[in-house]
Amino acid sequence: MTTDQIRPAELRRGRWSAQTWFNVVLLAMAVLLAASAVVGAVVLQNAAQASNRLIDEISVGRIQSERLQTALVNQETGLRGFVISGKEEFLQPYEEGRRDQGVALSQTRLVAPAAGAMDELAAVERLSAQWRARYAEPMIASVRASGPETVSSEQAEESKRAFDTVRGALTDQSAAWERARDAARIGLDDARTLRDMTFFAILVAFLVTIVAVAVLLRIAVFNPLARLGEASRRVTGGDFEHHVDTGGPADLAALAGDMEAMRKRIVSELAEARASRQQIAVQAEELKRSNAELEQFAYVASHDLQEPLRKIASFCQMLQQRYASQLDDRANTYIDFAVDGAKRMQVLINELLTFSRVGRVHQEPVEMDLNDVVDRALVNLSAAVEESEAEIEVGDLPVIVGDRTQFVMLWQNLIGNSLKFRSPGRRPHVRIEAEERDGEWSMTLTDNGIGIAPNFADKIFVIFQRLHHRDAYGGTGIGLALCRKIVEQHQGKIWLDTEHAEGARFHITLPITVAPQEEAPASSEALEAAENAKDAEVSKATGTETEEAAEAR
Repeated sequence: MTTDQIRPAELRRGRWSAQTWFNVVLLAMAVLLAASAVVGAVVLQNAAQASNRLIDEISVGRIQSERLQTALVNQETGLRGFVISGKEEFLQPYEEGRRDQGVALSQTRLVAPAAGAMDELAAVERLSAQWRARYAEPMIASVRASGPETVSSEQAEESKRAFDTVRGALTDQSAAWERARDAARIGLDDARTLRDMTFFAILVAFLVTIVAVAVLLRIAVFNPLARLGEASRRVTGGDFEHHVDTGGPADLAALAGDMEAMRKRIVSELAEARASRQQIAVQAEELKRSNAELEQFAYVASHDLQEPLRKIASFCQMLQQRYASQLDDRANTYIDFAVDGAKRMQVLINELLTFSRVGRVHQEPVEMDLNDVVDRALVNLSAAVEESEAEIEVGDLPVIVGDRTQFVMLWQNLIGNSLKFRSPGRRPHVRIEAEERDGEWSMTLTDNGIGIAPNFADKIFVIFQRLHHRDAYGGTGIGLALCRKIVEQHQGKIWLDTEHAEGARFHITLPITVAPQEEAPASSEALEAAENAKDAEVSKATGTETEEAAEAR
């Protein structure tokens, strides 16, 4: 069942996806944030208005009220001084008080409506105007005209009583401003309290919302996701029979459905793999039996098949020796052909056995110095080296891990090739070099022989492929095929350098290997004995190839 098949069924049951859950949560948070911002702005505005009313209106009104009272007191004080002394300089406070009164009245009128002190302000203005019109101005005019003596004590006392009335109005005005200030303070305190409670409520709402969202997401999303992870770990751990069904949002359910389908596919593939392993085991047993039969065939080929060939050759030679005088030249030639064919058949059987043993019968891999391996191969080729007067130049070769016997075969065949296919009239020269390149050993063997045409670069490594007639160069055509099999057995490659013109050049690459851990060190005498035994086997297995090395050319 695919995700596309699961999702519609889940949605029909009203199940939301994880993305929908997150969108709903984000929308709820956004709505809560917007509502909190609006409410916070309102309460902050109310608190600001209460504060502004107290500072910008009530406080200003009280200050101007005090200024108005000072201005009126200055008028009354200046009037008394002028009436008593008759000097004009005593009248200056009166004039300044009138000017200050006008300014204070104009400023107070601006803020008095908000404080509810307009009636008190009007009373002060009315009474002060009556005092000036009835007492102050007439008394000033009388003093200026006739002197201070013209103002009677009764007139002065009436002026004082009239001004006391003005003082009472000023006291009433101050009381009105005090009441307005107290009311404004109470309003400001209420606004601040409302602000603090509002922000506390917003904070609590946010905390409750966060907790609710966390619990909701845990129940609706995270718990199903955890169950899905646990189910996937159980399946990954090998419990392929565990059913994956976690519930939760639609997309997680779809993912669980995909994992369940994948689990079923794995179970199916595992069943097929087990069946394949059983089949491979059966085939391995069959291969083991076949290998045993091949071993038996190799034994028969190396002993029983060669015995008739030896008899054919021996009796043909005995026939030729005993009846040579009775046979003509044609008969002797036929006998020579029969003997030669029997011997070549023996050589071919030995070479086939050697080729078949590579990769099937081998020694345990050991660490070996290729310089020593090449020296051992040269010892086996000593007769050919001396006969051809060859010059063998060996560079610094690496230490590798592998089958020492097979590598002696490898270098013995390659060097034997160079000695066999030498240029007439030229002293053979063979150079072996090695270097580390791209994480592997790269080795070359270069000679100055007759060379190989580039179009035969692949053919020379095929078994029984010959480039020359048997009469020109003897051999079986197995040598280079054996070399390639040995190199590939050690995860390497061998090829002919088609760009090299003077003679032939072979390239060999081998991986850089590490020597296996030995269980116990062997004595030097045991190691020497083992090497001698292996070399004897190589010499026996490749003796004919030494004479006719790498016939694949």
